[in-house]
Amino acid sequence: MLLPDSCQIATLIKRYKRFLADVTLKDGTTMTVHCPNSGSMRGCATPGSPVVISRSDNPKRKYPWSLEMVQEQGVWIGIHTGRTNHLVHEALKAGVITEFGHITEIRPEVKVSSKSRLDFLIESDLGRSYLEVKNCSLAEDGIAYFPDAITSRGAKHIQELLLLAEQGFGAAVLFCVQRSDASRCTPAAHIDPVYAQAVAAASKQGVRFLAYQAEVTPKEITIRHPLPFFII
Repeated sequence: MLLPDSCQIATLIKRYKRFLADVTLKDGTTMTVHCPNSGSMRGCATPGSPVVISRSDNPKRKYPWSLEMVQEQGVWIGIHTGRTNHLVHEALKAGVITEFGHITEIRPEVKVSSKSRLDFLIESDLGRSYLEVKNCSLAEDGIAYFPDAITSRGAKHIQELLLLAEQGFGAAVLFCVQRSDASRCTPAAHIDPVYAQAVAAASKQGVRFLAYQAEVTPKEITIRHPLPFFII
């Protein structure tokens, strides 16, 4: 996935109020940008870090610029969670993600109950599968972790997938690791033990948990290959 031509590199001053960040441009100008990430951004919000920002064409936006990625210790980390589903859809179509067989149709944002949706419904020669996608930006000591903050919503998605698996459908969660310094992925039990327990229980009842790593550069983000996923 190519990033917008408007992208430019700046320096992070601070991230605050969840969805805002202050940055300094190359000419010294300070600007507030939208931060499209509801997590804690643990390990990827260090003041003084290089960042990539992009400008929206929407004239109604209060903050026209958005934070796309942060560089920590020389590693670019994709933090724009609004890009994640597009990355995964692109990789599914390209055959990079192989666990679903020969895919004939990909339907996004599928309603599974009166109050919720899952990211994708995939039709293939292996049958029908429901897929929920999670952006993974946290890594410590070479291990990618999800989540980076307590997530009741994530546990709810697992329960929805579990119900679908019990009905005979394929059900999976895919963690998109948007950084190059991780060699495996696992639930962050040290951050959200309830979510980790939900993953472990669901995996025993037919829900699959997958991890794929993306190559992240200031101009392009592309899912390249699977990562081992370990359940504690």
